[in-house]
Amino acid sequence: MTVAELMQRSVKTVRSDASIAEVVVSLADAHVSGLPVVDGTGRVIGVVSTTDVLTAEAEVEGPGARRELLDDTAVLEIMTPHPLTVAPSEDVREAARQMLYADVHRLLVIEDERVIGVISTTDIVRAVANGKL
Repeated sequence: MTVAELMQRSVKTVRSDASIAEVVVSLADAHVSGLPVVDGTGRVIGVVSTTDVLTAEAEVEGPGARRELLDDTAVLEIMTPHPLTVAPSEDVREAARQMLYADVHRLLVIEDERVIGVISTTDIVRAVANGKL
């Protein structure tokens, strides 16, 4: 089975200049724990996760500093650059190996430097549970 057969095609992205507050809303609205970060031309430059947000929040003290962090800090400052990616034609087992060895929960599916999907550990577990893998 290929990644393209299992990946989620509807992928919300966030621009690198978005505030952390905007990212929090996007994560909550999409019911996901991570989003691809794109530049002004739509090319993937990173990934931001709930862990990135929580880590940034843990480093500030007080409600004023927290509000400043959320409103005045761009996602570019807290994202993980150079996210792990996979081609849509890759075998799902290889994608699973990449996630296991890198200790990540998702891979961005990239074609021509653009996100066309996301495959997560949940997608793979669902396929196993349903007998597809």
